[in-house]
Amino acid sequence: MSDQPVLTPGDSIEVTFHAFAHGGEAIARAQDGRVVFVHGALPGETATVKLLKVKKRWARAELVSLETTSPNRVEVECPAARAGAGCCDFSHMRLTAQRAAKQEVLVGQLDKIAGPSGVLDTVDVSSVSVEALEPGKGWRSRIRLGTDAQGRAGFRKARSNEVVAERCEQAMPALFEGIVGEGAQRFTPGAEVIVAVDSLGNRHVVESRKVQRGRRVERISRTIEGSGNTVEVVGNDRFEFPATAFWQAHYNAASAYVKQVRTWAKAGQPYQRATGWDLYGGVGLFVPAMSEALGGGPVSTVDYSKSAMAHSQPTLESLDVTKVNTRVETGIASLPPAGLVVLDPPRTGAEDEVVRAIAAMGPQRVIHIGCDPATFARDLASWGAYGYRVCELKAIDAFPGTHHFETLACREPVPLR
Repeated sequence: MSDQPVLTPGDSIEVTFHAFAHGGEAIARAQDGRVVFVHGALPGETATVKLLKVKKRWARAELVSLETTSPNRVEVECPAARAGAGCCDFSHMRLTAQRAAKQEVLVGQLDKIAGPSGVLDTVDVSSVSVEALEPGKGWRSRIRLGTDAQGRAGFRKARSNEVVAERCEQAMPALFEGIVGEGAQRFTPGAEVIVAVDSLGNRHVVESRKVQRGRRVERISRTIEGSGNTVEVVGNDRFEFPATAFWQAHYNAASAYVKQVRTWAKAGQPYQRATGWDLYGGVGLFVPAMSEALGGGPVSTVDYSKSAMAHSQPTLESLDVTKVNTRVETGIASLPPAGLVVLDPPRTGAEDEVVRAIAAMGPQRVIHIGCDPATFARDLASWGAYGYRVCELKAIDAFPGTHHFETLACREPVPLR
């Protein structure tokens, strides 16, 4: 590196991109060998970029101009993204290219992080494709918006707290009417605005206080429209809960995940222990499918969310289900041994402590759902270390237009020889 020009923040350099990194950035190499990460570029493109941060082995830059463009590039149609919002960070590429990029990232993370543990020895990771979940636009049925000092609601700019008062093409149009854009109502400055359209077509608009990114506040400080309690229907099951509680963003995601959980939970040998753990269970979405697979056996559902757990769910009343309102890492110790475990942790993953505690109970089948490929791969490595192997693996593009996607895996313990 010493023979190359010294790179400093503010410098403009020309680079050619060759791959995607976890998080959606394109990867290039500077002349001195540093890896350069840039949002908004595509593999195969050559661009002039401006360095924002320079470290010993890598740098982060912003796109200045494209010298050559990829055939996978399209015009950004999302008004919010065009204005700089961080909502649709993959909207500059074709949907087929988005899914190929997600597959590339998933395979890379699994091979690098999980592969050495042996957990993937029984599956062909390279053959795992990212399944489309339609529709590709207008799929989001709930949004959380920021507000500026004037009380205008909108998405925040990427890596910023600045509010963009423009509509996003991810969301159902009904979410924005009178909420964002010209003629929209004003809200409490600094508040978070949650808008949800539920399965019955009812819209709910509530305010909660602003929180640090990645955290969730469930207390509603003001109900503006609707009852504030959403109703979601999945097959024959109906769930009711506050608009601030967690639910899948894509209106077809919950049904897709339940279908896969039911299929995997009912596959294989009969359960020697007909009991189940539904971890990070929220309102109990997977409980009916688990109960069916267990022949009506008891299911313990664990989640720390008071708003999700407090509501009585009529769809669960006929089932043998116990609610445990605490954090999973502390609640596991009080649960009876299980034959079937389903866990759907947040983006941070389950982590080794939880995986170790589950594996120590020796469940016959574990179904794990993850929304971040890096933490999912890290958790898989822990499963491998504790004697489990993946028998089924699937990825679903439940977040079209973004770098996010869901990965599902079914695991079973390695038989003793």
